[in-house]
Amino acid sequence: MSVDKKPVVAVTIGDPAGIGPEITVATLMDKSVYDECKPFLIGSIPIIQRAMKIQGCNFPINKITHPDQAKYSWGTLDVLETGDYDCDSIVWGKVQQLAGKMSLDYVMKSIELGMAGLIDVVSTAPIHKEAIKLAGCKLPGHTEIYQVETRSDYGLTMFHVHNLRVFFVSRHMALKDACDYANKERVLACVQQINHEFTALNIKNPRIAVAALNPHGSDNGLFGHEEADNLIPAVKAAQAEGINAIGPVPADSVFHLGKLGNYDAILSLYHDQGHIACKTLDFERSITITFGLPFMRSSVDHGTAFDIAGTGKAGTVSMLESTVVAARYWKMKQH
Repeated sequence: MSVDKKPVVAVTIGDPAGIGPEITVATLMDKSVYDECKPFLIGSIPIIQRAMKIQGCNFPINKITHPDQAKYSWGTLDVLETGDYDCDSIVWGKVQQLAGKMSLDYVMKSIELGMAGLIDVVSTAPIHKEAIKLAGCKLPGHTEIYQVETRSDYGLTMFHVHNLRVFFVSRHMALKDACDYANKERVLACVQQINHEFTALNIKNPRIAVAALNPHGSDNGLFGHEEADNLIPAVKAAQAEGINAIGPVPADSVFHLGKLGNYDAILSLYHDQGHIACKTLDFERSITITFGLPFMRSSVDHGTAFDIAGTGKAGTVSMLESTVVAARYWKMKQH
């Protein structure tokens, strides 16, 4: 654990065939990052050097084997490698088993460092679901890998964009199934977890709005029964525990009200309900934070973008935001 006010942040470069190497290099080229944290890259130097050419970066590379060896100084890229790979075989924009293995190795190294208390935050560039599957991973993505490998009780995903903080009862699930999945028990558990995590962030008595499922919150049963059967009982049960739960609030207004500052957090009932609102507000600055792990983890909210990998066209704002915002959340826990 860091002893000064700046967290040590490991930045994984993601799938080496995607835009991850480019956007992580660009992030560490931004001087403002070093005002917020002490970052270093977890990746492969040949892949990073290839990305540096695309970004026009001529910084020297400081190869490290331990975070203590990093310079954490703008103008130098601190890089921790995870192995010796045939990097020359990695082709931009192509699903490859080796690329999947490399990206998994980067993630596993960040977990190893986090569990050992050698880093405070992990900021992850995108991995490719097909590639990691080819490499033998049975889990669908980052969040599940971090939760399982850290043996955490939960991995609670939060979207952060401007002053909106949006959580999700379910994520990658068919909409028909997601409606049934958002029952009283799961909604209550999410509200309890949000309250616990925000209290740890020193947000006192956080205002947690639960989004409704049906139009107008069902208008007292005119448009569905889910509010009466599950959402209202979940909110009342949370309130009985002393949690400042609100709702269910109709989904066509809850995010606007959140943007105005009426809530500290919003619980979305399914993936697109919250994603659409956040990405419409500001696509590039929509990032994710995973709570419930032994360390802070953040990520961009876009994919590997194989169609533009290696072209220099990838936007870099989201990776920068992921790294900086996670560092700020870590600082909130220190006060």
